[in-house]
Amino acid sequence: MKDETASRRGVPTILRGLTVLAIALTGSGYPLATVTLAAQGSDPLVELGRLVFFDKTLSAPAGVSCASCHDPAKAFSGDNGSGTGVAAGAVKGSAGFRNVPSLMYLKASPSLGLGVVDDEPAMVGGMFWDGRASAFEDQALGPLMAAHEMNNAGAISLATRLSQAPYADQFQSLFGENVFSNPEEAVHGLTLAVGAFQRSPEFSPFSSKFDAVVRGETEFTRQEARGLDWFTIGQKGNCLSCHTVDIDSDDPADSLFTSFGYHALGAPRNPDLPATADAGYYDLGLCETLRKDEQIENPDQYCGFFKTPTLRNIELTAPYMHNGVFKTLRDAVAFYATRDTNPELWFPDGEKFNDLPEAMRGNVDTSKRPYHRKPGKRPALKDEEVDDIVAFLKTLTKSVNYRVQGQNASTVGTTGTRR
Repeated sequence: MKDETASRRGVPTILRGLTVLAIALTGSGYPLATVTLAAQGSDPLVELGRLVFFDKTLSAPAGVSCASCHDPAKAFSGDNGSGTGVAAGAVKGSAGFRNVPSLMYLKASPSLGLGVVDDEPAMVGGMFWDGRASAFEDQALGPLMAAHEMNNAGAISLATRLSQAPYADQFQSLFGENVFSNPEEAVHGLTLAVGAFQRSPEFSPFSSKFDAVVRGETEFTRQEARGLDWFTIGQKGNCLSCHTVDIDSDDPADSLFTSFGYHALGAPRNPDLPATADAGYYDLGLCETLRKDEQIENPDQYCGFFKTPTLRNIELTAPYMHNGVFKTLRDAVAFYATRDTNPELWFPDGEKFNDLPEAMRGNVDTSKRPYHRKPGKRPALKDEEVDDIVAFLKTLTKSVNYRVQGQNASTVGTTGTRR
């Protein structure tokens, strides 16, 4: 599908009965993306997006939907039952390359470009771990067309599936009676609907215990309060330098627990990933996106950088890191604290940062706290302080009912492509 702005695609005409605001996002040579925000009467578009999101007939062969890998019960993350840390695709035996990130709270993410993280200039924004998609519309299209995910051959085959869906009449009522005769227009309508659904309050509920504390409705336990301290103190976890939180605000929306920036963490190689059976396989992250932009100088300085995910609902989104190497939240937190003081815990073969080519391992952050400590030194966090942080992170778990195709799902949460 061609990258064109809403004005060129005639979105206000296509979306019959809806008033929309179309915003074209651009960034230093990146493809144009269209973010379409419903100004009035958005429910039909959101509800259509919901139906598309849960439709398992849109893959080839049928059986995989967007929700198969972005499961509401897992804060819109998941692996389609693979158990490997990456998602199983529609074609038997196919598998992804990266851990599937949560889609929650992403509507605040800007398109990829230069921003500020921890008071320093840095790349921020975009969708997927490598920022290659500028908006939800681009992000939605990627898995639909990827051979190792939903495996559609192109716009024609996907539009045919849409025309046979039980909600085809709803699709036509929004995008025109003849929409299926123009496959690109039909696919464009699909991405607009899914984008509208992903911008709906269901993806940003602010319904966790943390949010209730911020609003003055409840209090942390002593352990949770200690965990917040270790999370924010620079001499301890220093987590908020990337996972931003405003502890002075009474508005939960000011604490998204991500800067939307990128970080070279040096996570260990995950031997469970099918791709790592090839000893020469390396996932280079952000630099693979930036190499496509001639205006970016020395893109290889960003090899090994991956987008900082939100920590909201982190209890539900295991496994952790871009490659899914850590199965438990405690291991993920402990890695930050002991990666450099006790590397043998994470790199038993002695090859530190072994999921990057040796020439690029210098990109990994070894100066920011708590990474600045040397082998054999005391970690920045004691074991009990790691436990405290984990207890605090569990207060970020949502408590909200999600509807699947108009039906009520059970309450989720303990507190009331390459991707």
